[in-house]
Amino acid sequence: MTTILHIDSSARPGRSGEQSHGSHTRRLTAHFIERYLQLDSSTKVIYRDVGAAPPSPVSGSWVHAAFTPPAAREPWMKEALAQSDTLVDELLAADIIVAGVPMYNFGPPAQFKAWIDNIVRVGRTFGFDRSRAGEPYWPLLADAGKQLVILSSRGDHGYDPGQRLEGINHVEASVRSAFRYLGVTQAYGAAIEYDEFGDDRLQRSIADAERATARLAEAVAAPRIAASRRAA
Repeated sequence: MTTILHIDSSARPGRSGEQSHGSHTRRLTAHFIERYLQLDSSTKVIYRDVGAAPPSPVSGSWVHAAFTPPAAREPWMKEALAQSDTLVDELLAADIIVAGVPMYNFGPPAQFKAWIDNIVRVGRTFGFDRSRAGEPYWPLLADAGKQLVILSSRGDHGYDPGQRLEGINHVEASVRSAFRYLGVTQAYGAAIEYDEFGDDRLQRSIADAERATARLAEAVAAPRIAASRRAA
């Protein structure tokens, strides 16, 4: 059975098209999940809304606890890492991560960055050994077959590769970099643009992004469904 970790990080509640000033990224992530479940209704979905309930930012105590070997951790260290452990457990359980990540001032929302900081964990999602020959860091999720889908939204337009504002788009690049560090290299995405214009271009962008999102769900689902049928 496939497990999807569905993450929303927009500060806007609700979905565009359903609520006034609703979130475009919530709309796209919901669209992906709905299409995927149409294709494979047995899929399990873990939902995490970091926009409504942001994880605590990493602190000095958190870092101290994370880099202390588990057997040596004091009770306060375990408490400092409890939320992070839950978030990491959700990530490890997932085959597909579907992340709604709107662009806020050219990068991801702070609440999503807090989630990233909590799941990049030494000993759990990446390895570290300063005595290791060559590179002391290595990914722990490289053989897990996980896939990442980033669904974004932007107020302006032209942020895709080769376009006018590519150089100041730090959303997809930063999210993909963090996941590559953990060993998740299969990443896909779609985005809505023109939000600040609110004209026909926005409506066309929404329609295009929804079609692209449905195609992504179909493309990601197809090999998994085929493998499941072969196993049966």
